[in-house]
Amino acid sequence: MDLELHRKIIHVDMDAFYASVEQLDNPELLGKAVAVGGSSVRGVVSAASYEARKYGVRSAMSGVLARKKCPHLIFVKPRFYRYKEISAKIRAIFYDYTDLVEPLSLDEAYLDVTENKKGNPSASLIAKEIRDRIWNELSLRASAGISINKFLAKVASDINKPNGQKTIKPDEVISFLEELPITKFYGVGKVTAAKMHNNGIFKGFDLKQRTLENLVALFGKSGNHYYNIVRGIHRSEVKPNRIRKSIAAERTFSENLSSEVFMLEKLEAIAEELEKRMQKTDAKGKTITLKIKYSDFTQQTRSKTTSNFMHLKKDFFPIIKELLFQEKLKNSVRLLGISFSNLNTETKEPVWVQLQFDF
Repeated sequence: MDLELHRKIIHVDMDAFYASVEQLDNPELLGKAVAVGGSSVRGVVSAASYEARKYGVRSAMSGVLARKKCPHLIFVKPRFYRYKEISAKIRAIFYDYTDLVEPLSLDEAYLDVTENKKGNPSASLIAKEIRDRIWNELSLRASAGISINKFLAKVASDINKPNGQKTIKPDEVISFLEELPITKFYGVGKVTAAKMHNNGIFKGFDLKQRTLENLVALFGKSGNHYYNIVRGIHRSEVKPNRIRKSIAAERTFSENLSSEVFMLEKLEAIAEELEKRMQKTDAKGKTITLKIKYSDFTQQTRSKTTSNFMHLKKDFFPIIKELLFQEKLKNSVRLLGISFSNLNTETKEPVWVQLQFDF
């Protein structure tokens, strides 16, 4: 394990954030099974309260299935403006401790507190103080993971959820990873876990016995990542002011579309929304991508890169038309999206290096 790369990293993860905000704003929902999202055939659960999770309701689950699992489930429409408002207040608390804050989404972030504004040598105490402040100031619960790198902090934050925290100290890292079920390794999904199980890898200890060559043969480039993380090596820094690499707008339709004529009409509205987002962030892009999700949930993307930066609909919509008619559609369509990448806002990010301190 690379001792010189030890840092003090906290991963803060809000507990059932969207659902908790809804319960906060509407006390009648407290203690009840709540799902943020839609209950219709097309509806999807964005978040579920812990009361709903007891019945097996999970995010990304269809509203219909969620209702079957929990007949008394209360559906609430998402209010992203409100979640963003609360998220900004949470981040303001983070910045009281460090400027090295890397938001992953509205409800979670990494903090590097190796050197912090409070001069507190204990990352565990800082995490506890942050969680207490979130509760006292915003009446919301958060969990946290604390360790020497982002990967371990992320894994640790799940261990004592909800409303808890877990510290994995430097001298505990190897033994912790050896005993960790492979399904608990952050980034190892169901498909990869099944492949690992089929190859006799069930815990970190099993993974550690494999050579780098063997893991690369099994998992390609990811094999190098698995080889390192099971040894406590993960060099990714906490990156403040993350550079946005793409800007997108998309829409799921209440009924499947089978005619390109109707799709063009929908794409017009999506393109207008994307133009607004590009202007709002003062961004321009060279690569335009059309995203198509079919009724059987298979997905296809079609892209084109231009020599000039674009952000206005009048400039990029002709390309969208070209991409739409580029080849015949495979099926009826349930979702269309447009995104810009290769943005003018992309710059080289600084590399932050910290030395080891007492944990």
